Amino acid sequence: MKTILGTIESVHSGSNDDLSKEEHPAIQVELDGIVGDRHRGYVRECWEGDKQPEGSKRRNERQWSAISVEELEEIASSMGVDGPVTAASVGANLCISGVPQLSRLPKGTVLHLPSGCALIVEEYNPPCKYMSEIQAKLHGTDSVTAFSKAATLTRGIVGVVEAAGEIRAGDEVRVDLYETPAWLLRDE
Repeated sequence: MKTILGTIESVHSGSNDDLSKEEHPAIQVELDGIVGDRHRGYVRECWEGDKQPEGSKRRNERQWSAISVEELEEIASSMGVDGPVTAASVGANLCISGVPQLSRLPKGTVLHLPSGCALIVEEYNPPCKYMSEIQAKLHGTDSVTAFSKAATLTRGIVGVVEAAGEIRAGDEVRVDLYETPAWLLRDE
């Protein structure tokens, strides 16, 4: 198993109408998600364009979200904006540094924190139209699609909680990349 070490640069939670999150020194993570966060829960309602019909209930694969410092810089550069695009403004719970191509971590990858908290990656977090409109307003861009275009394959990841604990800004995060077990591979 390949392991990457990174750093939790900042942690966020909240349930603001504009999807932004407040920065905190630490967040408490329970088995159903982050305490005080809009995405906390075992189930969620489907939205338009989701895997199931809009309005139906499904398992919540989005109990937490993360984005990297490096990808935020790439997004801002691609958008051509003066100010930074921040983890808080794009609604991420964790901002991580030192993990190359964070948005491309495979499903099943586990993020381990010093408190014993463990987070499982479910999928890439695609940029949505609503977030693109929010970023256009924040950065004064004429294009309401600038963020969506810039954040393609760099928008971060979402996942579920495997083990509860606290996550603090400054924590080291150990990322154990998912690899298909040898016993599961077919001999061709």
